[in-house]
Amino acid sequence: MIYLTRLNGGKIAVNLDLIEFMEETPDTVITLTTGRKFVVKETMAEIRKEIIKFKKEVFLNLKE
Repeated sequence: MIYLTRLNGGKIAVNLDLIEFMEETPDTVITLTTGRKFVVKETMAEIRKEIIKFKKEVFLNLKE
């Protein structure tokens, strides 16, 4: 999971496996496979970096 910030400042943890797509309109909207949507402060580029960072941590820990 990655941690993101809602527009009201609240923190949420998002399950990466449930992200269907993201769009900037200009706020970043994340749509899950469940149909649920979240509007967050982070840009798509920032979220992408967090996803890569999380996956690297997971895969590196599997090798140990």
